[in-house]
Amino acid sequence: MVLKKAVQRATELGIEYLVVASNTGKTAWALYQEAKNASNLKIVCITHQVGFREPGEDEMGHMMRSKLNKSGISVYTGTHLLGGIDRALRKQFNGLYPTEIVANTLRMFSQGVKVGVEIAVMALDAGLIPYQEDVIALGGTSQGANSAIVIRPAHSDQFFKSQIKEIITMPD
Repeated sequence: MVLKKAVQRATELGIEYLVVASNTGKTAWALYQEAKNASNLKIVCITHQVGFREPGEDEMGHMMRSKLNKSGISVYTGTHLLGGIDRALRKQFNGLYPTEIVANTLRMFSQGVKVGVEIAVMALDAGLIPYQEDVIALGGTSQGANSAIVIRPAHSDQFFKSQIKEIITMPD
């Protein structure tokens, strides 16, 4: 239902890019299937960084990555915007650091909204979506998407200029 709502809202608003969190590629593929009749939509998939679950492990297999790329879906694997070094400091020194405060504040809406903001900024920083344009970002918790937002992301060094324009859907 979230995927359908996101595609429908993108069509209504004339938004060209859908940015989706998908570690294995299953959610990105499901979004592609939902959006394939809307020819103007472009999908960008953001995965967990390699080593997120286990050192050296890439959660998205080569075959799925190839399938997504052949379907025109851009796939980006990189360090989480709201994790990285702050997470390492927390694990090492048991503290709380600014990036994690931002992440926890966004989680007050939902984990999926937090992920949506994060992946939209990551996609912009990677050059996979246009600057100063609204996109729809989809995120969730563990499996599948449960939230969709309309966002105009800013680059990470200007993070607080990002604008959440609409929450299309999120868990109750």
